[in-house]
Amino acid sequence: MTKLDPIAEFREDHRKVRDGLLELMEALQSKDVAKARKILDKINVLVGPHFRYEEEILYPTLRVFLGEYVDQLLKEHDGVIATARSCAELLKKDSLTGEEAKQAVSAARALLIHVSNCDGLSILSERLNKKEIDNLSEKLAAARKTGVSLLDWADTIRNK
Repeated sequence: MTKLDPIAEFREDHRKVRDGLLELMEALQSKDVAKARKILDKINVLVGPHFRYEEEILYPTLRVFLGEYVDQLLKEHDGVIATARSCAELLKKDSLTGEEAKQAVSAARALLIHVSNCDGLSILSERLNKKEIDNLSEKLAAARKTGVSLLDWADTIRNK
């Protein structure tokens, strides 16, 4: 089996999430709840293995470069998970008020900022040795294989 390039895959995940969040913001602005719900579900499935990979292997590996900043990244994940839960709860409704849609768009924008900031970890990952890169590759593949969504992972596996 060909190994994944964990750096390229990490960046591609961010592109997919970026595009999904921009689509989600559009759907929320137009109050298209059904479309927003589908987009959020897609993001939830994509981001679960990604977050798991970050928290279980990437962040600990990058701690050598980032030190205590890794703790801040973990706190940001707490916020992302809380926002995703709130948005999922909101999208159980059949329709949104103007204020609800505005707040949801604002929350999606905040998630977009996290995606943008997090993508910078790619340049640090390039400094890892081959053994570390191979380990990242294996762990990313394993996280994807289990395919646990973000909210399911946060509720059942994550140590928080």
